[in-house]
Amino acid sequence: MQTPHSLIPPHGGYRKLRSFQTAQKVYDATVIFCDRFVDRFSRTRDQMTQAARSGVQNIAEGSMASATSKKTELKLTGVARASLEELLLDYEDFLRQRGLKQWEKNSPEALAIRKQYLSDRSDQSDRSDTYAFKTVPPERLANILVCLVNQASFLLARQLRALEKQFLAQGGFTERLYTMRKKQRD
Repeated sequence: MQTPHSLIPPHGGYRKLRSFQTAQKVYDATVIFCDRFVDRFSRTRDQMTQAARSGVQNIAEGSMASATSKKTELKLTGVARASLEELLLDYEDFLRQRGLKQWEKNSPEALAIRKQYLSDRSDQSDRSDTYAFKTVPPERLANILVCLVNQASFLLARQLRALEKQFLAQGGFTERLYTMRKKQRD
């Protein structure tokens, strides 16, 4: 929380966000997925890795920009979510075009993945299982990534709603500037 006399509020802290941690896991696994299953000269490979990277980087950039622009934070968080949606479509395309099974949202497999990556475990960042992505078959890995992208998107949607409420309750940097300047003059 900011102090009443603070012009620049606390900002950053994105590494502790479960949305960031999940998006980062998606990015790392996407690089592995593309190395294993997508032609290295394919435009799709570039698009997938850039969409995954954008999901991560925009969360970080928005979090840091929040000090002086809630508008930018909201925009970049939305861009992160949109980038992950683009990536989701690539994984769905991969499965469909190869005649591979896509897990239903509430299938036992999808539920097991969601349980493994619960959103309320933000204090536990398990990076060790990224290496399992190097050995699972393409159908399973694509489905795991569909689950993780959906989880990251869910978390970002929740984050956007919280940012919106925070902005409506507290205002933005320009309002703080005006209020503090006015107080200084009076």
